[in-house]
Amino acid sequence: AVVSTQSTGVSGGKDSTYTIYQCVRAGHDIVALAHLRPPDTHDELDSYMYQTVGHNVVRYVSRALCVQLYEREIKGAPVEQGLEYSRTENDEVEDLYELLSEVKRETQCTAVCSGAIFSTYQKNRVEEVCARLGLVSIAPLWEREQETLLQEMVDNHLEIRIIKVASIGLNQSHVGQHASDLLPHFKATSKKFGFNVCGEGGEFESLVTDCPLYAYKIQVDKSEKVCHSHDDMAPVWYEKFEAVSLVEKPGLKDLGLRERIGLVSKLGS
Repeated sequence: AVVSTQSTGVSGGKDSTYTIYQCVRAGHDIVALAHLRPPDTHDELDSYMYQTVGHNVVRYVSRALCVQLYEREIKGAPVEQGLEYSRTENDEVEDLYELLSEVKRETQCTAVCSGAIFSTYQKNRVEEVCARLGLVSIAPLWEREQETLLQEMVDNHLEIRIIKVASIGLNQSHVGQHASDLLPHFKATSKKFGFNVCGEGGEFESLVTDCPLYAYKIQVDKSEKVCHSHDDMAPVWYEKFEAVSLVEKPGLKDLGLRERIGLVSKLGS
């Protein structure tokens, strides 16, 4: 997302959504959402930087938040794969630079928030792009303890749908389930196999279908489970969305993000 006036990198997943939540609570104003999507010929890409599964639902996330969306197709690849990054021709990071350049031009944003938790690789690249553009990089979830963080997301009413699995201990049956229901399984799998409870190792990816920020709930009307890899130990499955709709939450669409959070907190107390 873009903030304070701030923009936010958004995938529709739990980390980018909870980042927006934290930034709004900290007093930032979210003026734009920035999203990098795969080419139309791909359901998803094996990107080192971006969540691409569920990319066709991000426009519904924008409408649910009532925040303008800026999008750009990913044209580059992970050319520079070292921990540190500097401008590299045809690298996928340069797609982020071009996208945020447009957002800054259009909105006069001063900062960018991202949902990085433990990936120094990703955080360094966002910071490098922001430095080139004269923007502040904000990562409010950075180095949070994962089990505590996921529980906190659930406690703050994020409805987190698992839309991709790629780990030992997870399979086709977990796709389409909610993180709130799977937390005990995640914790047990973490103790047994070293599973990252927040999916920071790529174990799973998610879509937030409802949260206090949303004026509309995202309803999945039709989807199918697709097998990307038949690995015996860690099969890769993802959810392909064929029909999605929005269900209005009464009394929220005319409120700002901060007011929505306040109202939900008041109702819950």
